[in-house]
Amino acid sequence: MTKILILWCLLLLIACQHQNKSAENTQVPLKVAQVVSGQALEVVGITEQPSLSSQVRLLSIDAPDLQQRPWGDEAKEHLEALIGEQPVILEFDLEAKDKFGRTLAYVWKNGVLLNEQLVKDGYALFVARSPNHKYDLRLERAQQWARLIGQGIWNPEKPMRLTPAEFRSQNR
Repeated sequence: MTKILILWCLLLLIACQHQNKSAENTQVPLKVAQVVSGQALEVVGITEQPSLSSQVRLLSIDAPDLQQRPWGDEAKEHLEALIGEQPVILEFDLEAKDKFGRTLAYVWKNGVLLNEQLVKDGYALFVARSPNHKYDLRLERAQQWARLIGQGIWNPEKPMRLTPAEFRSQNR
């Protein structure tokens, strides 16, 4: 009976180690090749071929389109400034790809969640996207903060009149 209990404990320990290892693999440091927009990056090294770049869409945010001036350009420039020259860490949620094949991720740099920072600074909207809800509460609070103090797109003197989704639907 003791041997069975020891064997069961070992199997449980191995199963727990496997779960921890897979949780660690959800974060990958990568070099940013370029910022595509206020909500998308090209990163190098996410595929099996380390020299290829892949597009990453920041989860749970919707930044103004580049044609949605001046907010689209400002969102892209702000994301570029936040990233700088250092690598970023991608953190994945339940769904790692969208219907267009883009990688979906939360982007971290020096302990700062860039998705949240863009919303807090008023350069993007929080948009909950099922099933990825890991940081929804943080992002919602960041948006409330930006609205309260009139940051970026919430500036009462120069507000963004259409959401990015409304802008895209009207300008197709």
